[in-house]
Amino acid sequence: MSEEAGSAAPALCRLQLAIELRELRDGMGMTAASVAKRLVVSPSKINRLEAAENGIVEPADVMALCDIYEADAEHRDTLVGYATVTKTKKDWWQKRELAPVISPGFKAYLGQEAVAAAVQNYENEFVPGLLQTEAYVRALPLPTQELSPAEIDKLVAVRMTRQEALHREDSPLKLTAIINESVLKRRVGNSAVMREQLGHIAELATSLPNVRIQVVPFDLGAHPGMNGAFTHLRFGDRSPFPPIVYLENRADAWVLRKPSDTDRYDETFTDLQAAAPGHTESVSMIHEAIKEF
Repeated sequence: MSEEAGSAAPALCRLQLAIELRELRDGMGMTAASVAKRLVVSPSKINRLEAAENGIVEPADVMALCDIYEADAEHRDTLVGYATVTKTKKDWWQKRELAPVISPGFKAYLGQEAVAAAVQNYENEFVPGLLQTEAYVRALPLPTQELSPAEIDKLVAVRMTRQEALHREDSPLKLTAIINESVLKRRVGNSAVMREQLGHIAELATSLPNVRIQVVPFDLGAHPGMNGAFTHLRFGDRSPFPPIVYLENRADAWVLRKPSDTDRYDETFTDLQAAAPGHTESVSMIHEAIKEF
């Protein structure tokens, strides 16, 4: 296994493997269907590999594809190394002990967020998860009737671990968060919790160049985000993956992939950006809200 592959996270290995396998196939002028026919597998298997949708990629499958694509020995070794990582390592959200606190829909989202280049998040009731403090999370109406105290601790840890993506040394996640003014006004926990939480948002918004905040004020009136919260993910320039949208409610969470759906949410976010005050003015609104607690 190459050193580059061995030190990478499984999610990044799946993404890089998907990108490079598709590039090799395109370079040979082959379709997914023709490759599947050579391997005597269904075309959907090739499509899943190229969409990074398989949690585990079999090294034998990658070796067979490298034979078809006539990849050189060095490239073959790197790609097989990526596949081996997916079999021997787990992403942090795939750990068995976290299963009770991560729904299948949210797990699917975390796999996408881990390799996304940019997140656009509109929230009308909550502070965006990537900006929440631990005290704020614990003050939220968590499903305590279903989770033990130890599982609640794990749920909090999941939310905190997600935020590490904002501080990555290599390509930190770019977050554009638009929040309704009600998020600033609604008391979650006590005053100390809210002062810490709002101060945390303001601090990240001013200290991290990859974090941009906008607040939708009450006096704006009716606005495009009134149908509810959503998260829109974009991937890197080299990525063949189209944007996705993540939605959730108390009962479930799911990912939208159809371009007709993702385009609609992209347009909504663009309209919200145009309607809301800019980053600097919005940060000032957050500082003013802190004084009210």
